[in-house]
Amino acid sequence: QVQLVESGGGLVQAGGSLRLSCAASGRTFSSYAVGWFRQAPGKERKFVASITWGGGSTYYADSVKGRFTISRDNAKNTVYLQMNSLKPEDTAVYYCAGTNINTVVAALYDLWGQGTQVTVSS
Repeated sequence: QVQLVESGGGLVQAGGSLRLSCAASGRTFSSYAVGWFRQAPGKERKFVASITWGGGSTYYADSVKGRFTISRDNAKNTVYLQMNSLKPEDTAVYYCAGTNINTVVAALYDLWGQGTQVTVSS
């Protein structure tokens, strides 16, 4: 069984940067596509970005295009989300998730981490 653990969240001022990490343990997850989702208080979980198992294709929500970059290092069993030019509306709990198909649909992801809080102050 693969377990995902996010890290790297925190408090940052608007315009700042954070890099989130999603580390897999238990078994290699290099065959999985990995996505990042976020959930703000009282709102539904939303797609942020995803990357195919080989890293050849990436996808982004319109709200983060040009500011966030997803990447992966399969040798380290880790996926990253570099977040630049952060805005207060980026404040949320960020989750990484794994799936056998590359999709933006949260329900199709069957592996989830516990989440990491990102707070952007104005």
